Amino acid sequence: MCTNPRDRFQALFGKSPEEAKFFWTGGPVEVAERTTFASLFSGVTAFDTEEGLVLVDSGLRQFAPTLASFVRQQSKAPVHTALYTHGHVDHAFGLAAFLLPDQASPRVIAHRNVVARFERYERTPRHNAALNERQFDGSMPAEREVFDTFGFPEYPPTVLFEDTLAFEVGGVRFEVRHARGETDDHAWLFCPSRGVLCPGDLLIWGVPNAGNPQKAQRYPWDWARALRDMAALEPSSICPGHGGPVIDDPALCRTMLTETAEFLETIVERTLALLEDGSPPHVDIVRRLELPRSDAPWLQPVYDEAEFIARNVIRFYGGWYTGRPSELKPSPRAELAAEIVALAGGIEPVLARIASLLESGDHALASHLADYALEAAPTAEAVRQAVAHVYERRAAAESSLMTVNLYRAAAAYATAGRPFA
Repeated sequence: MCTNPRDRFQALFGKSPEEAKFFWTGGPVEVAERTTFASLFSGVTAFDTEEGLVLVDSGLRQFAPTLASFVRQQSKAPVHTALYTHGHVDHAFGLAAFLLPDQASPRVIAHRNVVARFERYERTPRHNAALNERQFDGSMPAEREVFDTFGFPEYPPTVLFEDTLAFEVGGVRFEVRHARGETDDHAWLFCPSRGVLCPGDLLIWGVPNAGNPQKAQRYPWDWARALRDMAALEPSSICPGHGGPVIDDPALCRTMLTETAEFLETIVERTLALLEDGSPPHVDIVRRLELPRSDAPWLQPVYDEAEFIARNVIRFYGGWYTGRPSELKPSPRAELAAEIVALAGGIEPVLARIASLLESGDHALASHLADYALEAAPTAEAVRQAVAHVYERRAAAESSLMTVNLYRAAAAYATAGRPFA
């Protein structure tokens, strides 16, 4: 069985260019007249006009030179205008690589909330670096300086907008709208004359990243409305924030947008219905939920997953209190773990029970006991090995990149004898 989420996803849903998925990498691809798309982890779109390029997003700083080389195969024009669909480092930090040596600094457009995002990055660089190490590498924070990517980009926005913005470059009209989704600073662009939609991360060839366990609040209800607004414009091509493009296929564009909207709406409505049933403890809501599933290749849990989206809905409407009275002002985890291990008769019975639960397939319950074991005896080598094994097993059984890597990170922490909380 494939244990790498990328390999598993591609083995299940195919690798052909016409079935481009979340991990699609390549370019340049002409999605419409004088319009180029390329992707290396995240996507960029370049609209060539008589006055220069309109560039949507700019990639990660380290990948931007390759993305720029793809774009430059199609056009040698200077960048006239750039749009950051949002302030994440894989969309707003690579612009320098696309600029010609002697060109003037381009106009840079973004939603006004992007400034507050960059300010948060400046305030918490080590925090963000640690989160991304766990999420993308499945590891503990590295002992290296990686914090220069958390702050303001080299080319910050020069034009901020509130709700909508329309502009022309070289006689080509572009329409930009704000929509809260993965972020509160998200923007999407439509070029009517070329029928090209650039949704940013509002469409990523996977379950929407609306539930990320480590990151700031997401907004799946606004996200769904934005997707329906996009569908109403009847685009013929889509250049997503991640994954491959849809080229000259209006029916597929509409289906992807509307089905993704319905997926999000279903999670929101079902979660709110259970919140309305007396506001039970959060974990009970999640376990009672009937989460939607889809056979569509653009709605597979390759990065995020439906359960996490439901938890984000609960967080928005329900606050941080889980509903369990003992968790309102809890004891230190190490003290609780020590008490549980003592009640079990020592660490050996706990390790034996963990092994039994793993053998029976109850990985979730084994994980709870594994956490207590590591918190009670973090220096015991047998505990470290047992707990790392639990989370390696859990990682191997999952499909979404975030879940896989957070469990891999848990295994790394256990190996190092570091409790997770």
